[in-house]
Amino acid sequence: MAPAGGPRAKKGILERLENGEVVVGDGSFLLTLEKRGYVKAGLWTPEVVVEYPNAVRQLHMEFLRAGSNVMQTFTFSASEDNKESKYFEHAEEAVWAVEVLKALGKPVAATMCIGPDGDMHGVSPGECAVKLVKAGAAIVGVNCRFGPSTSLKTMKLMKAGLAAGLEAHLMVQSLGFHTPDCGKGGFVDLPEYPSGLEPRAATRWDIQKYAREAYKLGVRYIGGCCGFEPYHIRAIAEELAPERGFWPPASDKHGSWGSSFNMHTKPWIRARARREYWENLLPASGRPFCPSLSQPDV
Repeated sequence: MAPAGGPRAKKGILERLENGEVVVGDGSFLLTLEKRGYVKAGLWTPEVVVEYPNAVRQLHMEFLRAGSNVMQTFTFSASEDNKESKYFEHAEEAVWAVEVLKALGKPVAATMCIGPDGDMHGVSPGECAVKLVKAGAAIVGVNCRFGPSTSLKTMKLMKAGLAAGLEAHLMVQSLGFHTPDCGKGGFVDLPEYPSGLEPRAATRWDIQKYAREAYKLGVRYIGGCCGFEPYHIRAIAEELAPERGFWPPASDKHGSWGSSFNMHTKPWIRARARREYWENLLPASGRPFCPSLSQPDV
């Protein structure tokens, strides 16, 4: 296995995916930069790219160091009419976008912010996948709105929909939050959205499980969306390091599955320097009077 940050040949995304390689995406920009004081909650416009470009550049560098292969532009809500760019709740709109992009002659990756119930018009995940591929998308999947486990359920349904002879690469970019109690609209309907979601944050170990389950499902483009911090991306890169053949640079300061805790001064913490401990941990929220699930507003 190559050392962290070892030299690798440049290849296009389709060439990588067609070779069966894992492509690690990036993570959260909007919520992360809001927490860092660069984006205003509410309109969510990305004025930070003009006002504080170094803040955006720094976050890109953190994702890159954590193991990302792909750096996406921060264009959410950047259009003239404040539409949420490339944020699709309706299969029909996503198909229009694919058709326009396909005309440019570039590979098209199309993801939708849907859960297992499908889009807002009742189009199932399997049907959505079929429509996107027939429109010309080479990569299809889901992004945002739902947490890791729910997003993977949706991916299974999309994959099943393509089983009738259509071919496409699969892509998943879930939230960095657990959202099993979401309705069809996803986490935006939760009472904690957007400023009280921290207790729902996935651990790095949760994300290693997510990466492995996605890989077993046949998904080869794996990343995150809102709430997905650089350490979450590092978790994907570390879990799939055997398949990728190298470790990300950020792993130089991180022991896989807690292995660096072997050096801790406390013996009970040294005993936690093993995968079995963290893989089976049921973390507490530290909030004794809070329910484990919420009632969505919609």
